[in-house]
Amino acid sequence: MTLTRAETLGNPYASGQLAKRTPWLILAGSLAMSAILFLLLGFADPTAGYNIPGAVVVGALIHTVMIYVISYLIEGSRKAKDRLVTALVSGAFLLALLPLISLLSTAVINGLPRFDLTFFTNSMRNIVGAGGGAVHAIVGTLLMTLTATVISVPIGLLTSIYLVEYGRGSLARAITFFVDVMTGIPSIVAGLFAYSIFTLVFGPGVKLGIAGAIALSVLMIPVVVRSSEDMLRLVPNELREASYALGVPKWLTVLKIVLPTSMAGITTGVMLAIARVIGETAPLLVAAGFTNNLNYNLVEGRMQSLPVFVYTNYVSQGTDPQADIERAWAGALTLILIVMLLNLVARLIAKYFAPKTGR
Repeated sequence: MTLTRAETLGNPYASGQLAKRTPWLILAGSLAMSAILFLLLGFADPTAGYNIPGAVVVGALIHTVMIYVISYLIEGSRKAKDRLVTALVSGAFLLALLPLISLLSTAVINGLPRFDLTFFTNSMRNIVGAGGGAVHAIVGTLLMTLTATVISVPIGLLTSIYLVEYGRGSLARAITFFVDVMTGIPSIVAGLFAYSIFTLVFGPGVKLGIAGAIALSVLMIPVVVRSSEDMLRLVPNELREASYALGVPKWLTVLKIVLPTSMAGITTGVMLAIARVIGETAPLLVAAGFTNNLNYNLVEGRMQSLPVFVYTNYVSQGTDPQADIERAWAGALTLILIVMLLNLVARLIAKYFAPKTGR
């Protein structure tokens, strides 16, 4: 029997095409089948909670197989391959998100019990068991990271300008080589480098906040150089040539044309460099040390940081281990929020400085 055109349009399967809702129905059925399979095989313990990540992964695998088979039977091999690749790419994306979602949810759940006003207003001075806070670690992290940024951004930006606009020959190649080497050095080496410098000046055993800032700047500089260099190379040469044709000197062209055009990308790279070093523990533990006191002076006494605060609370649990663990998770959650805030600020600054198009 031959179907009429109206019947064909009313039935998408008769035209050799799946309905728009069919892939979603297959996905829902795959997840339900995975849930039932986990319950029957005993992988999900009702008393301990359902194994949601495992069920989602198995459901995604079942969905990939089913969408390919059903599409092959109805739409043919070409469309089936397209749906198979789409399912694989989407599954890989979701699989990559699972660790991030698990990390954030774990930090939020475990950090909220101590995420209170006391945590942000008190230090750990004279605190043995429960109580106390991390204001000394938050202040230390902000001061050392800000100082490292002030040191790193001018050096990194000027180095990238030299490599893009002026650098030629063996000197430029040598700078590029050493920047690549610095990008891969372990963070503990940067801490030992800063500690050794201040040991030569002030004697052995000295630990200062400025030493921690210098250790972070050693890690920041190559990141700033690389990100800024890439952004400067993206500026079209036509803009430079037009400026030179008007008689503008090279230094003014860089200052007025090249830098404003690439400022959005440079700002994003700087923020990513800050986010890269703000969570470093080893160099700060070596160079800045550990203290329970609030210290605003970078050049006098030890200075605490949030990564070291989290580390010491977790590995050196005292009379009340649960209190130490809660403080560690609250510090980790605070550090994550600071990094998220920095990324948000980077996006806003990049949007503000982005070249305007149109009228």
